[in-house]
Amino acid sequence: MTPSTTEDTDDTAPGWDAISARLDQLYPGQEPKHFGTLISYRLGGPDPLNGISAWRRNDPVPHWHFVTYGFSELYSKESDDPEVSGYGFELTFRLAIAPEAAADAEPPMWAMGFLQNLARYVFQSGNVFKDGDWMTANGPIALGQATQICSMGFATDPELAEPLATPNGSVAFLQVVGLTLDEERAAKQWRTRNLLDALLPHMPLWVTDLGRASLLTNPAVKQQVDEGARRDGSSSGYLFTDVLGLKQVKRLLRKPLTQVTLGARQVEELVALLPLRLPFGRTLRVAGHEWQLLLEPAGADGQNAVEWPGEGEGAVVLRVTDATVQQFAQTVQPREGSYVLPLLPEVEWQVKKTTITDSTGKVVEVIG
Repeated sequence: MTPSTTEDTDDTAPGWDAISARLDQLYPGQEPKHFGTLISYRLGGPDPLNGISAWRRNDPVPHWHFVTYGFSELYSKESDDPEVSGYGFELTFRLAIAPEAAADAEPPMWAMGFLQNLARYVFQSGNVFKDGDWMTANGPIALGQATQICSMGFATDPELAEPLATPNGSVAFLQVVGLTLDEERAAKQWRTRNLLDALLPHMPLWVTDLGRASLLTNPAVKQQVDEGARRDGSSSGYLFTDVLGLKQVKRLLRKPLTQVTLGARQVEELVALLPLRLPFGRTLRVAGHEWQLLLEPAGADGQNAVEWPGEGEGAVVLRVTDATVQQFAQTVQPREGSYVLPLLPEVEWQVKKTTITDSTGKVVEVIG
């Protein structure tokens, strides 16, 4: 991406003009720093977004306010839904400016790459972000910098809360909020939007500060989050994993044994999530590359059961009681080994070590 000015846009870009007009209201008289793509994504360029603009401000803390151009339809209307422009949103991102930064400092280029990477995920997968979503970055969001911010939540930008009406349809402004790994874990165990609301008094306008520590070290915040999860349960119904194996082994004069293979990292998440899903009457789907395991509540008075689908059909269903959920959380450990629950002897949980690598393939952590 290269620096340019907003004058690079033309008069046939009504979607672009509508976004710029909304930001002009928020930052009257300020010309943003604009970064446009050299080669259009449609013409084979690497960057899906047409551009990113950044406004500098000093309140409530000095920060850059980034806004994307490209998730919505900036030029002519092409999608079938007349009410929604493109994917229906543009991303914003507020990044704290270091105290020692000069007044004429430029926005950091890594932030442009970060937003373009999020766009690649959307354009390639078709999955869209919405208020209350979370996503892991599988490492620091700013490569090469010492930071605990390795994940993100998504919430409506607090200063751009009203959806924007454009000639091509509605556009929401969805803010990316940097989170630490334990804050990500708390988001999954409760609700991402509730977590972000709890952090907001200590994180004005949800400005991402690469130098901050986890806000869960604040006892009042930690108590609020823990009480919320116990009261409301978890809203995370899916757990995606690279390590998931399912196998049925026949046994003489006994029910077949179902072997479930998981990575230690996913076991950590299951131990945390199951008691916050099934006892609340909610399912939890564990999805791998080849297999899916659907964990369903049997209720306090129900019976444990394992259901294998026909070939090529659906997921393996594991229906468990509340007591079994508690026994799972107490028995199965995020350590390599084999575990069998007394209340569910027809299922063997095989835990493998999880190896975490950075973008270069270097091993940075081994769990289990």
